[in-house]
Amino acid sequence: MEAAEAEYFSKDFEWDELRAEVENDPSFRYHLLPFESSTIPSSQTTTRATTTAEEEDSTAWKRFHIRHSSGKFFKERRYLLKEFPELVSCGESSKVLEVGCGNGSTALPILRGNEHIIVYACDCSGEILERAEEIIDAATVVSVRHRFRTFCCDFSVTGLPKWLACHTCREVFLQKQQNCLSDVKESHERHFNDSNSLKESTCCIGGMDFVTLIFTLSAITFQRMPASVKECFSVLKPGGMLLFRDYGLYDMTMLRFEPNQRVGFMEYMRSDGTRSYFFSLDTVRDLFVGAGFIELELEYCCVKSVNRRNEKTMRRVWVHGKFQKPM
Repeated sequence: MEAAEAEYFSKDFEWDELRAEVENDPSFRYHLLPFESSTIPSSQTTTRATTTAEEEDSTAWKRFHIRHSSGKFFKERRYLLKEFPELVSCGESSKVLEVGCGNGSTALPILRGNEHIIVYACDCSGEILERAEEIIDAATVVSVRHRFRTFCCDFSVTGLPKWLACHTCREVFLQKQQNCLSDVKESHERHFNDSNSLKESTCCIGGMDFVTLIFTLSAITFQRMPASVKECFSVLKPGGMLLFRDYGLYDMTMLRFEPNQRVGFMEYMRSDGTRSYFFSLDTVRDLFVGAGFIELELEYCCVKSVNRRNEKTMRRVWVHGKFQKPM
């Protein structure tokens, strides 16, 4: 049975009107204050703290994925094919890298929408990659086993593997993948080890046609974002596109955070240890243009949704962006 076609909304209300309302409401004032750390750490303390924070962030997201491994927590994001029609109209054997794939809620509609596209998907959790494979294998998608390829990687900590940007290294990797008779978990570990050991060929431009960052960048610390965006830039082909969707400034979920949950400016930590950053258009532009991208589209998506249980209207704000690597 085929999934129902999704609709895409982006202009249910004006973001500037929401901004004025929030910034004039005294109860939201703490969200707008500069964030200052209570101590001034030494360089050694900073290094240790950064390493610890990276480990804690990764562990928190792994725990999160395990808790929500049933697949019911995330819904299939079918609207992405309306938001990013390039994923449907692109050429045969086009390659997509889905960074932070979770349980496959982004990869599945892409595979459904284009029977010729190949999706490489990474996440920091081997357990959730197994779940993503199970969900996509169970879907009625044409030749999915040959078009969905997972590997374990925390791109904000270790960077992305070099074989993603190199035809030669990718072929070696895939040959090893086909010859691997181990179980899925061991396969993920081998993918990660291979990706670190392979070296990029100097004669090859290789690379991905698309990189998708869908509610992924907001999950890492702001300090690691510039380097992480540059990693995505490095694995794209010249002319390739990065497709971005994430939480926007003054989204309803941001306004629900308490003052003690602030861990940075527009950066918050949930009770389970996972992070969330809320982007302005200027911040997104600075990150991606600063990494070398050309801005094609960048706007707030402002959507009203109604909670059926309490009949309350929720104003959601997301940032939509399309960026291209220069030819």
